Amino acid sequence: MKLNNKHAINNTVHIKHSWKDKLFQIIAMIVITLVAAGCVIPFLLILSGSFSSEAAIAVNGYSIFPQDFTLDAYKTVLSLGNRIPKAYMVTIFITVVGAGVGVILTSMSGYVLSRSDFKYRNVAAFFIYFTTLFGAGLIPSYLVNVNILHLNNNILVLIIPSLLSPFNIFLFRNFLKSIPDALMESARIDGAGDFKIYWKVMLPLSKPAIATIGLFLALAYWNEWYRCNLYIKNPDMYTLQYLLYNMLQNIEKMFSEQGLAAVGIQIPSETMKLATAILATGPVLVFYPFVQKYFTGGLIVGGVKG
Repeated sequence: MKLNNKHAINNTVHIKHSWKDKLFQIIAMIVITLVAAGCVIPFLLILSGSFSSEAAIAVNGYSIFPQDFTLDAYKTVLSLGNRIPKAYMVTIFITVVGAGVGVILTSMSGYVLSRSDFKYRNVAAFFIYFTTLFGAGLIPSYLVNVNILHLNNNILVLIIPSLLSPFNIFLFRNFLKSIPDALMESARIDGAGDFKIYWKVMLPLSKPAIATIGLFLALAYWNEWYRCNLYIKNPDMYTLQYLLYNMLQNIEKMFSEQGLAAVGIQIPSETMKLATAILATGPVLVFYPFVQKYFTGGLIVGGVKG
């Protein structure tokens, strides 16, 4: 018994690292710290600037902490009628619906391509991959959406074109390949069909891949402005990003329409830009920590498995 205890104690001895390993760890930590600071500091500058006065930024420039604390920029953005709440509702709607439907369609496609008993899976995978090499271009896609699908000035044009992407399909397929085939075989022995295996077995085991793809889709829909610019003419259907872009391009015009310029109110143009950036990115920053662990795991496993 004493010999076993001594053996266990000896096994807990830490491995000594050479000076090269220690030097590498120090350099790696310095590099990671600098990269992290390069990502965080600009956001802190934007955040503090949005709570600063226009005059303080004009005189002193940007700083980590707010100068002459004020909420004028946010009051200005939120005072322009009910455009911001409507744009938030449109963006939230297309993000929730698009990400939800997109995850289901992507997982179904990846599941079919991962099945070894699907005879034409390689042919189907080739045609999906082919779309990443050659695209139709802007004009054909516009003609299809407007003249054939009649999606002009329709909120579905903000959802349907982005539901599926080859990258997400192959990412999900590669993740499913890491799941043992024995699970599917045992479920089939118990009488489960293909859809039940997909819904009851594969999806619960694919939370990391679902979170990863869902985050990709949600970010794409949340930042949607390009198709809104092309197809949407009704201001009540503007997405948040496109509305904020229009606001920044037409600040003086909107102030004149509201009658604020006539009474001599100063337009906080610079701080207003910073406030709109915070309004656009804030919800994403709040949501991301909850899916971070799944996102990292799904991206690594889905990208490595072949």
